[in-house]
Amino acid sequence: MYDVTDTTGPLVDRLASVDSVVEVGIGNRPDVAGRLVERGVDVTATDIVEREVPDGVAFVVDDILDPDRSVYADADVVFARNLPPELHRPTLAVADAAGAAFWFTTLGGDQPTVAVDREQFPGGETLYRARDSKALE
Repeated sequence: MYDVTDTTGPLVDRLASVDSVVEVGIGNRPDVAGRLVERGVDVTATDIVEREVPDGVAFVVDDILDPDRSVYADADVVFARNLPPELHRPTLAVADAAGAAFWFTTLGGDQPTVAVDREQFPGGETLYRARDSKALE
């Protein structure tokens, strides 16, 4: 059982169901990536500027609006936390080109701009799974 304020644990549990994740725009929130590595998931994190990431997490400076598609080529899931609406479609396009699923969360009241299935977690976090991406169950 999770504390109602724990939104990271359920995300990690769901993402740990795959072998490899690329986290887009990791920013200063490396907790999901670090915990996924601890669970045996191969994780690459990206951002438009250099960021510190936990041991075991590969990091690549990349801009999802002008992506190096090789970064995403082996991903099962392209994931983003607190992804702004203007990046939903570009990130979905990158995930689809890589044959990966696209899963993300948004900030507050932001709604997805792509077709999604919603998965509600304890603590109020919603994981959006883009319908146009490869389904992983």
